[in-house]
Amino acid sequence: MVLASAAPGIFSAGLDILEMYQSTPERCVAFWRALQDAWLNLYGSRLITMAAIEGHSPAGGCLLAMSCDYRVMAEGKFQIGLNETKLGIVAPFWFTDVMLNTIGHRETEKALQLGALYSAQQALSIGLVDKVVPLAEVMPTVEGELKNWLQIPAAARVITKTSMRKAVLDRLRSQKEKDAQFFADFINRDSVQKSLGMYIASLQKKKN
Repeated sequence: MVLASAAPGIFSAGLDILEMYQSTPERCVAFWRALQDAWLNLYGSRLITMAAIEGHSPAGGCLLAMSCDYRVMAEGKFQIGLNETKLGIVAPFWFTDVMLNTIGHRETEKALQLGALYSAQQALSIGLVDKVVPLAEVMPTVEGELKNWLQIPAAARVITKTSMRKAVLDRLRSQKEKDAQFFADFINRDSVQKSLGMYIASLQKKKN
């Protein structure tokens, strides 16, 4: 499976901030459960998953990319990273777990505290992406890499992938409701809502 975007310049902008702003706790819980299920399906997929990152990939977009088996990113101005702290939000433990497994403890600690967004070359240097190529070569590179992966006997590959990802998947599965409720409580704090409101206002100002 190749995960890509039809939006020019954007792989995924992450979660819909408007779903978190001035929303009811019940809606927040439902929203978070949907995200949990989407991630469990992607990270736990038996398929070979490749991310064709042809644009910006902040926050939830970075999570989607990291959850794939292989990541190819376009060179240039695009950025990727978990920048939640800059919005006054804390990345949940399963975002952290995936990043830890991708770039290691020290880089993850810095990245999450600073809400860092990396250029393609910076992301490559820390292992956040696997390859950086010109924009026009992203999809052909992904397709070529996919052919290499498809040469590996499927049963052996799936067992290996499943065993390496099981602990992270099980950790969320065992705490889904607790995690969803924590998100709903946290996101509705006055200080968090204020930060989100300021961010939304800044986006609207840019559009105008």
